Amino acid sequence: MDFAEHFVTAADGTPLYARDYAAERTGPVPVICLPGLTRNAKDFETIAPRLARTRRVLAFDFRGRGRSGRADPATYRPDQEVADTLQVLDTLGIGRFAIIGTSRGGIAAMVMAARALPRMAGVVFNDIGPKIDKAGLLRIRTYLGSDPQFASWAEAVAALKASNPGFDSLGADEWLAFARRVYREVDGLPRADYDPALAQNFPSVADIEAGKVAELWPLLGMMADVPSLVLRGEHSDLLSAEIVAAMHQHHRRLAAVTVSNRGHVPFLDEPESVAAIDAWLAQVDAA
Repeated sequence: MDFAEHFVTAADGTPLYARDYAAERTGPVPVICLPGLTRNAKDFETIAPRLARTRRVLAFDFRGRGRSGRADPATYRPDQEVADTLQVLDTLGIGRFAIIGTSRGGIAAMVMAARALPRMAGVVFNDIGPKIDKAGLLRIRTYLGSDPQFASWAEAVAALKASNPGFDSLGADEWLAFARRVYREVDGLPRADYDPALAQNFPSVADIEAGKVAELWPLLGMMADVPSLVLRGEHSDLLSAEIVAAMHQHHRRLAAVTVSNRGHVPFLDEPESVAAIDAWLAQVDAA
């Protein structure tokens, strides 16, 4: 499916990019898709065209990722990413919206509750919660900030397999499609699609080991009346079953689904994900 492209300039001059699927669509609540830490709008190619059959869907590149501009590394923070997202939405005249937040995008959704709760019609947390497992953070820390120079897409796939455990069921074509969503092509070769300086605002190994990583339980509690869904990859090392159980204690309208044969993060096109997201959207629209 085709999509329109928007570039909006942030208050500090950083260009912000978003894909706009079915921009002319009116009626149901629009969905905005917020990507993971090093990911971008391409991550939602698995779901945006399907959702756009019935509603407007926007997929964002946070600053320093994809086609958005690089910026001062000090601004690579969830609160700034929320401010950027709201600026794009305001520029496009979008008032109320539902969020599908993958990993970092789900963190941004929680931070947004403190800024724009009345505008939030619903949230999907894709393999993320108010507390993050240490193992997953340490794994991300091992590759974050690198700028690998791959000689082929096969090398990029091999690197992706090494850094993304829990996806053993994927076939060769699925791995390549995954790689093409994660990396950009430069002169025919895959390259990282984010600013390596992103690592400067990520917790250090010492802080992770010491448990000095913020938890966002109060923000989740603020969203207790917002129809919400948490998807957890069966093999996730970032979101444990125990954290999902604790999320239910803070959010009375939270549904939870485990996605089989997936690590961090589910692709959102799995049968379990599709059914759960459709049920969630039915709640969003009913509200």
